[in-house]
Amino acid sequence: MGKITVETCEIEGLKVITPAVFGDSRGYFMETYHYEDYKAAGIDQVFVQDNQSSSVKGVLRGLHFQINYPQDKLVRVIAGEVFDVAVDLRPGSATYGKWYGVNLSAENKKQFFIPKNFAHGFLVLSDYAEFAYKCTDFYHPNDEGGILWSDPEIGIEWPIPEGMELVMSDKDRKWEGFSAFTNARSNSKA
Repeated sequence: MGKITVETCEIEGLKVITPAVFGDSRGYFMETYHYEDYKAAGIDQVFVQDNQSSSVKGVLRGLHFQINYPQDKLVRVIAGEVFDVAVDLRPGSATYGKWYGVNLSAENKKQFFIPKNFAHGFLVLSDYAEFAYKCTDFYHPNDEGGILWSDPEIGIEWPIPEGMELVMSDKDRKWEGFSAFTNARSNSKA
């Protein structure tokens, strides 16, 4: 024990994890995941898939979620720096529609645990970034949903420096806002 420090966030369920790093003149060593340590910290999930992406400065990915096969995610950055965001989409949650963001970098080695039923996205702040994450369900390409990254109703305060040109997929530019998501969810249950 004691290999990770876990910070809770103002949105219940979100957790920022900082692993213990052991360094000397040769470099460093850290455990990026140890089931027993994470279980003791309240993260008792079985991860079934690891993913990794690379992106250049200004890339904004998100806000994504799986509709029928929601995933818990444990995300981290292994090169560069990103601003990582989760938006609460849990019906009945006291923080429904609220967001939380954290800087993740190769330097700070922080991880971000995002439970099921959150939308997720990130903005690359460094010239280049490699992003790695674990998921508790497999990716289902026909099950992807999204919310517009810039929706004023959610009001994410993205740290976009002056002059930064955002790079996004066409899909991410066209997602609808939070109200459309909420209305669609309500109509599907009617």
